[in-house]
Amino acid sequence: MEQPDDSRSVDAAPSNESRDDDPLIRDVPVPRRCCSARFNLAFLMFLGISVVYGLRVNLSVAMVAMVNASQPAPGLNGSCPLPAGLGNASQKLEQPDGTPQYPWDAETQGWLLGAFFFGYMCTQIPGGYLSGRYGGSRLLGLGVLVTAALTLLTPPAARRGPRWLFALRALEGLAEGVTIPAMMSMWARWAPPLERSQLISLSGNGANFGAFLAMPLTGFLCQALGWPAVFYLCGVAGCLWAVLWFLLVWDDPRAHRRISKEERDYIVAAVGHQGGGHGWSVPVLSMVTSVPLWAIVVTQMCSNWSFYTQLTSLPTYMSNMLHFDLKANGFLSALPYLAAWLTATLTGFVADRLIERRALSVTAVRKLFTLTGMLFPAVFLLALAYAGCSPALTVAFLTLTSATAGTSGSGVFMNQIDIAPRYAGFLLGITNTFGTVPGVVAPIVTGYFTEDHTMEGWRKVFWVSAGVNLSAAVIYTLFGSGEVQPWALPREDEEAREGRTA
Repeated sequence: MEQPDDSRSVDAAPSNESRDDDPLIRDVPVPRRCCSARFNLAFLMFLGISVVYGLRVNLSVAMVAMVNASQPAPGLNGSCPLPAGLGNASQKLEQPDGTPQYPWDAETQGWLLGAFFFGYMCTQIPGGYLSGRYGGSRLLGLGVLVTAALTLLTPPAARRGPRWLFALRALEGLAEGVTIPAMMSMWARWAPPLERSQLISLSGNGANFGAFLAMPLTGFLCQALGWPAVFYLCGVAGCLWAVLWFLLVWDDPRAHRRISKEERDYIVAAVGHQGGGHGWSVPVLSMVTSVPLWAIVVTQMCSNWSFYTQLTSLPTYMSNMLHFDLKANGFLSALPYLAAWLTATLTGFVADRLIERRALSVTAVRKLFTLTGMLFPAVFLLALAYAGCSPALTVAFLTLTSATAGTSGSGVFMNQIDIAPRYAGFLLGITNTFGTVPGVVAPIVTGYFTEDHTMEGWRKVFWVSAGVNLSAAVIYTLFGSGEVQPWALPREDEEAREGRTA
């Protein structure tokens, strides 16, 4: 009879020789999860990722208030008819007297919304390398702290002009770029293989939760206090989180001051030598020629296209085309991220359960959740393209798109730690660098398609996103893998493997 989770043991592999595609499994009791050091780390990391994504997305909603004067008149240029009783469009964006507004056109807005990613893509690989070499806790904390401090400068930068704001947002991206690779490097040391999906999902899903929280909160603050208050409050929140992080977090479970001996022994035994940092040199040539790694790179680029399109441009669509007021715009724009957060968190537990029970291999689990996270959103994006001016259908299809996309969180988005645990942070830096390209390009393309504010232009935006998603599904299904790659094994493991196959 199966024992409860708190007393369950991790069974040893059934054969005398462990397979390369098996997780690292040890015959060690599994300590309780509730209030454990590893799940406390996941929760604190979840809060930090929520903060940085809130800092990233707040401009998307605030932009609607910042450029209110430049919005087209309702009912013109192909937008939806103004709902009865709404009155003049200027009423929906009322702010306190004296709040500045700017006449930025759609192209300028697209560049400003994409500016963050110009900096973000530059520090992914250095951040992944340094966190893998030295540990990720300080790098992650500093990334959040500097991003939050720079966010406080947004209102004065906007007053000086779009070029100043573009430069500031690029600097914020430069600081934040180290955070996600540092997170993955930490989990290479902290996450037992049979808990990887749930721990990484719990922490990484701060991205969806941060977007969900920031959008309605930004809309409320813009109308209650004016859009500058958004950046002041978000910046302060990030600084406070960083203080907690530096006080409570350690890079390695062996150095943690408050972890139980039982939990420390479990993590160290389960992770094994794969949890150690890598040296100064990394097998770059082997990485460049690795087909499974390129499958992750291409799939993340394709998936991020639709994600970043929604993250940066959805509030503008809801406001300019469907004429939601700013409060409703923020709340309804946030619903898809709530759905994605719930789905991704749930599938993290399901994925680990499938691997633990050996119902599917790691490769099969990653492909299953990636496939569902690409195909279903493509279908709903095509439906969204023809939802027209129906607010109910628009919100429903957007929510279904994000909810089903959330399943890929247990697929391709944690695949780096499967194929190369020792280099997980460095690989995530590589894949995130490529994956950030859509963050730069998608808002600009969206601005180009929608410069006339027509529904036909937005239809092209959704068609392109759906097509890119379908491409990702095909590529990852053909070339993805969940096996530890030979070039990622420590030298002694590689020699032992060659001896077994000789």
